[in-house]
Amino acid sequence: MKIALDAMGGDFAPQAAVDGAVLAAAQLAGKAQIVLIGQPDAVRPLLAQHGAAAEDLILVPASQIIDMGEHPAKAYQQKQDSSIAVGYRMLASGEVEAFCSAGNTGAMLVGAMFSVKPVPGVLRPAIANFVPKLHGGMGIMLDVGANAECKPEMLEQFGELGSLYARYVLGIAEPKVGLMNLGEEEGKGTANSQAAHQLLKVNPHLRFIGNIEGRDLFNDKADVVVCDGFTGNVLLKMAESVYDIMADKGIGMGDPFFAHFNYESIGGSPILGINDNAIIGHGVSTPTAICNMLLQGYQMASAGIADQIKATFKS
Repeated sequence: MKIALDAMGGDFAPQAAVDGAVLAAAQLAGKAQIVLIGQPDAVRPLLAQHGAAAEDLILVPASQIIDMGEHPAKAYQQKQDSSIAVGYRMLASGEVEAFCSAGNTGAMLVGAMFSVKPVPGVLRPAIANFVPKLHGGMGIMLDVGANAECKPEMLEQFGELGSLYARYVLGIAEPKVGLMNLGEEEGKGTANSQAAHQLLKVNPHLRFIGNIEGRDLFNDKADVVVCDGFTGNVLLKMAESVYDIMADKGIGMGDPFFAHFNYESIGGSPILGINDNAIIGHGVSTPTAICNMLLQGYQMASAGIADQIKATFKS
């Protein structure tokens, strides 16, 4: 198995990317190889610094970089030898089983839509993120930024996508699905959320437990939290800020629950609903975050989550 990494993506690339890839390679030895995609003149000297620890890493040349501030669609189309475009071509051709990048989020979404493409039947792929639970384990929340406004049918599909990920990757046998709303009662929320509630309620593939509120995000009420990308992104950034504030004040840093608030612990957010495995990392990703993003890519590929999604929506 091969897991690809955009070596030029992120604020601290390529140094953080190379360092993180070396860390991941040590943990995946005998199970998967890491493929670095980037400018050889920038990457090779960094690999040399690691000596024997970097011997198993593969370097695939890509002469161009899509910068963080560039227009995603235009840059992706015009820079076909960028590390992101090359990575997606390798993913689409089956040369690698997962592709990870801490680069331009919009370009990663564009590449997912136009290269590996959405699974037939999926209205819009979603970006998912992970939610630590007070009594241990992790839940999943989607969407967290790909789709700011969602039709009820999209929210229903997010419930299915999240439930599949929770079952096959997180190992939750019967994931509980909750719809984020401003009240627990069935009639609460906007017209969209009320309609989504009715669709989720009758979906035979889901264990839908009804509406949940913001206070339920970290308890065991739901394993899968369904929301539009606007709401999800606000919740995600709020959780990240809580960790930053606690770290500044030196509060709770030895607690494993709060440790999961740190984006480094997961490393990235998977794009669900596409025909393969792609993960978007934080722009400020450290080597630790890069390493964990690659490990997550391996976990997704090993679980065959993309195939499970395709099989479900085909049926």
